[in-house]
Amino acid sequence: MTPNVGRAPSAVRNRFGRSGNDGSRYQGLAVRLPGILQPVGGVLYCLFCLCPLFLLRGLTEPLRRREDSNRPPTIGCSAPERTNGDPSGVARRGPRDMNRTHATFGLALAASLALAACAPAPEASQAPKKIRLAVATFSHETCTFCPDPTGIAEWEFYGPPVRGEAVLRQGGYIGGFVAASKEYPDVELAGILSPRDSKGGSSGSWVTREAFDKYASGIADDIKRTGPYDGVFLALHGAMAVTGVPKPEAELARRVRAVVGESVPIHVTLDLHANESQDLADAADAVFIIKRYPHYDAALMGERAMRTMLRQIKGTYKPTMATRKPGVLTPSVYQGTGTSPSMEIMERARIWEERRRDVFVSVAYGFAYADVPDIGATVMVVTNNDQKLADQIADDMSKFIWLKREDFAGKKLPKTKEGVTLAIAAAKAGKVPIVVADHSDRTGNSTHILEELIRQGGRNFCIATISDEKAIEEIKGKAKAGDPVKVAIGGYQDQFAGKPVTIEGKLEYLGKYQQHATVAVIAFGANNRVILTPVLEQVTDPGIFGDLGIDLKTLEIIVLKSRVHFWRGFVEDGLAKAVFQVDAPGLGPADVSTIPYKNASRDIYPIVRK
Repeated sequence: MTPNVGRAPSAVRNRFGRSGNDGSRYQGLAVRLPGILQPVGGVLYCLFCLCPLFLLRGLTEPLRRREDSNRPPTIGCSAPERTNGDPSGVARRGPRDMNRTHATFGLALAASLALAACAPAPEASQAPKKIRLAVATFSHETCTFCPDPTGIAEWEFYGPPVRGEAVLRQGGYIGGFVAASKEYPDVELAGILSPRDSKGGSSGSWVTREAFDKYASGIADDIKRTGPYDGVFLALHGAMAVTGVPKPEAELARRVRAVVGESVPIHVTLDLHANESQDLADAADAVFIIKRYPHYDAALMGERAMRTMLRQIKGTYKPTMATRKPGVLTPSVYQGTGTSPSMEIMERARIWEERRRDVFVSVAYGFAYADVPDIGATVMVVTNNDQKLADQIADDMSKFIWLKREDFAGKKLPKTKEGVTLAIAAAKAGKVPIVVADHSDRTGNSTHILEELIRQGGRNFCIATISDEKAIEEIKGKAKAGDPVKVAIGGYQDQFAGKPVTIEGKLEYLGKYQQHATVAVIAFGANNRVILTPVLEQVTDPGIFGDLGIDLKTLEIIVLKSRVHFWRGFVEDGLAKAVFQVDAPGLGPADVSTIPYKNASRDIYPIVRK
């Protein structure tokens, strides 16, 4: 694939707005003096310039006198007139001559002072030129096999697009970018019009062309309207799938490029589930991808983008990229960077970064549940004007990922019945609390594990959560917190969701929770609970239980709709004593070779086992 050499500004400007090598450092002593001190600076400058003239005169006067003593008499002048009566015969200057000399120097000095006072202040005396950077985000992880498309209504479910401080206050990539910018007083950030998170997040299917055009063009138009800018930062995801737009992140970058021109840096951050290719590298100057899953380092990638962009603007860094597609596809549940082989791959990337100065090595494992041409792993390497090194590292990483392909494909997870049996056995052995991760449920509506827990007589468990807006609306119409309730939940949003399960118990909570207008908590059976949300909610932090009045200490089994993100809040903090990732039926299976792709490349492993 054709490597991309990052673009650098045609004229790098220094802090006073001048080109770095234009000889402007000799513009005068007054360049840094503000306001009323400018004339004083001009005086000092003129005196400084006139000093050599006085010095030169002092040094040459004896020589001039010696020359006069050897010079023949001037024709037409009498001897007394030549010598002023001096017996030595050497002509001496009289008062008239000295007055003429002093007048000459006085006039020269006065003229210089007048020029200094009247001349306009040098350009460098003005306030330092601000480096203006535009910041925008347009992020979506699209599961194209989910039933409901993601249109404008879904994008604006939580409100219209935001700009200004509402953009800059966001965490993650933007939070890191903003934090790093505060170290540079000459940097000024502008939050560009950006859509909010869409309803349901990754449970949404194809992004509509109408929605994409509205927000992608909206970003480009807002940059044009509020510009010019010295650089643009785009916080993206990389796994967006758009109807009729095969490479949406690259298309967004191209639209921004058309507005800002070839010389303005565009730096991009991505999630490690990104499905990308050379197209994005061609459209942007530099791409940085997180190395950890769970995503601890999103802010770090934003910080990298900020510092590297600033260096590019100042002419000390020329991003030069190499991109490779190893031809390997992996399920999200196996991509956690705390386990092998993902851990070894990311460690190899870090070793390359430690060995070489100014090198950034990124690996995206891809998102297997978006049926797009660029599906699968991507390696993107950024160096400082060293294409050979970028190619070398990209080739090495691509080959290493290919060698590890069987380590991904060889993993196996327990199915529903086995996973629930293991969890109940661990609970009876006192290894509580236990986390059961229903990783394949992409709509949040699946009931397979709930049904199996009831069938096997599970006790003290909580399902967090099941997405069922219909059930919530039914409950709102007939009960309030504290009332008995009977309702059928889940099992209908997709072909793998199972069947509805009827729950009869006590309504413990009914009300707002975070961005959700209404959630419900139902207690039933032997100290069991289910949390209902209107859309998919991937629980990654145990705080939800206390917020909804559930005593975490009474729970033995916690069922989450999550793949790896729960690891940070439930495992690394020491809460869970055992974890079972269960491969129940769903739109996100662990065996990606069973997925009915239409647009994905047919020669990618393990779709076609090479």
